[in-house]
Amino acid sequence: MDPLEDWFPYPSFRPNQREMLEFAAETARDGGIAMIDAPTGSGKSSVVSALLAARGRKRVVVAVRTISQLATFIRELELVRKVKPTLTFAYLVGKSSMCPLGGEGDPYRRCEAVKAFSSSLMREQAHKGSLVPTEDKVIKEQIRKMDPEHPLICPYFIKSRVFVKDSEEAGLRMGPSGALRDRANRVRREGIPPESLNAFCRGLCPYETMMQAARGADVLICNFHHLFNDDVRDQLYANLDIEPEDVLLLIDEAHNCGDVVEGIQSVVLEARVLEGTMTELAHLSKNMKSVNAVRQILPNVSRFMEDLKRSPKDEDWFDPAIFHRMAIKGSLYKGLEEVVEDLSRIAERVSEKNKNAGIYKESAVEQFSEFMYRVYRAGADPTFLTLYRSSEGVVELEVRNIDPSGKMREICEAHAGAVLISGTLSPLDAYRKYFFGDVEVRTQSLPNSFPRENRLLACADDVTTAYRMRRDPKNTERIVGYIRAFAQAPGNLAVYFPSYQLLNTYAEACGSRVNGKKVYVEPREAGEATAALREFVGLPERGKAGILFAVCGGKWSEGLDYRGEMLRGAMVVGLPLAPYNNVRRMVIDYYKHKFGREGEFISYTLPAINRATQALGRVLRTPEDVGVLVLAEQRFLEQGVRDGLPPWMQQEMERCGLEGFRRLVLQWKGRR
Repeated sequence: MDPLEDWFPYPSFRPNQREMLEFAAETARDGGIAMIDAPTGSGKSSVVSALLAARGRKRVVVAVRTISQLATFIRELELVRKVKPTLTFAYLVGKSSMCPLGGEGDPYRRCEAVKAFSSSLMREQAHKGSLVPTEDKVIKEQIRKMDPEHPLICPYFIKSRVFVKDSEEAGLRMGPSGALRDRANRVRREGIPPESLNAFCRGLCPYETMMQAARGADVLICNFHHLFNDDVRDQLYANLDIEPEDVLLLIDEAHNCGDVVEGIQSVVLEARVLEGTMTELAHLSKNMKSVNAVRQILPNVSRFMEDLKRSPKDEDWFDPAIFHRMAIKGSLYKGLEEVVEDLSRIAERVSEKNKNAGIYKESAVEQFSEFMYRVYRAGADPTFLTLYRSSEGVVELEVRNIDPSGKMREICEAHAGAVLISGTLSPLDAYRKYFFGDVEVRTQSLPNSFPRENRLLACADDVTTAYRMRRDPKNTERIVGYIRAFAQAPGNLAVYFPSYQLLNTYAEACGSRVNGKKVYVEPREAGEATAALREFVGLPERGKAGILFAVCGGKWSEGLDYRGEMLRGAMVVGLPLAPYNNVRRMVIDYYKHKFGREGEFISYTLPAINRATQALGRVLRTPEDVGVLVLAEQRFLEQGVRDGLPPWMQQEMERCGLEGFRRLVLQWKGRR
């Protein structure tokens, strides 16, 4: 196998970087699972070169959460290719952002349906002697007459395919067109960025181009959904003709894995879905015994939801056993398992019928079927929690996955090796337990390699956003004082809050300007947030500075790279704990049963600490950056919370009151 230096594309290693890469390479050689906690600036993206150096004949799959992270690995692999010219890599971006076909409904359903219909049509014409579908008159006419809002065939996919004569026994074989192979080879060799791919494909299917490029590539970069959704991953690996045991996994921003897995495995039932199910079933054959039987349970489910409207709580648990009994009451069913079986068959029939009609939106029956399956499963599986939410007379039910460890273990153990990396995986042992339970996992934690003199890290000991103190006028006044003192620091700044409610409270208290800096308040709408953020990060170029008021875990706190002058300081006001209610208590109880006393920290405190460190992590993106980091919350000084911070933060954090903080900021300002 090649030594690490042969694949490393830089003239020298950063502090502690070589140890990290050798640790990753060992996992690639020996197999197993490894977790690396490495602060910004550690050179984490070069872990891919370590896996390549030690991979043997295996492929490398890199899973990322955002397009910006995908771009980071594209840049990294382009550098690796300069020292290893034969390296090939490809990426996959979701169809929703790439499909040029248009039409309503789910892009994945639309794609699979039109591909199936297009393939059938092309094969029919090929047997009549037309081996190049784009030149076939019948196919051209079908495309011309097609309703663009309800497409049945895809001209982009058709352009990507040709037929070749195989042996006499096999007959005709459909394969990639010459144009598709050419474009895919160039994507593999030239690293065409995702934002340019549509134009680059020139009428070919961008997704087929990406898939063709991925076949045989040494490295594939994909989003979390491609990895953590079982159906998508299985189909992807089947299309690429690879097996998990021949793949090395690299999972970036791994602290997000739990939320992603839980989100994929959770399902919600809204009143509109129930009403839609009633309507869809009414249009099916009345002679179908299963349809009539299922229709009998719908009013029962509706009554169950109506009864919950009287609840004084906004969110709470509901007993799946009571739901089971009420759902089948007075029906032909003896148990919920029979309902689930009938619904599954009906949902498949509805889906097929809709596809044939060019309707690609997920039907209400399918959504209801999935919900009933999850409720049935929740009755015997404690990792699924049944709950309801009630707001302004509207009730929705949810079956929420609260433990990602089963799926995480299943996926990572199926691969030849898995390396999870993040700048916020502290404390590593807590994340190891949360993700993998008692499975053996190797871990490594790196110190902060950026110059310590480039940052000021302070923690307030006289303010809190704990509920008991939120109405205390002196506490509120001191928090405003911290924000005003923080605003004295030079450059663009950001203040992060645990919730929109607290954000609005302090935005109103501070006014539209603080220390002459315009305040940008994070809006709820994504479009407005993008425009405001663009204006904010452009201020330094015009010799100006502003201050963001945003929410921890919101649109402006994760996945954004504020390099250089874009952001010179960040303050987190409060400990961003999730609202405590009966549902949260049940989650905590589940983890306390699983891990003992540590369970509350893992399930409740750890996510809050991570949201805070992620927000602070928007500053200091390069060794040259300088900035102020502030935790305006005395609970970060408590042992149980402090121990959850990265080791470098525990060592450097300066404890202070309001007056002390003012002096620290003025001293920092004088040095800068």
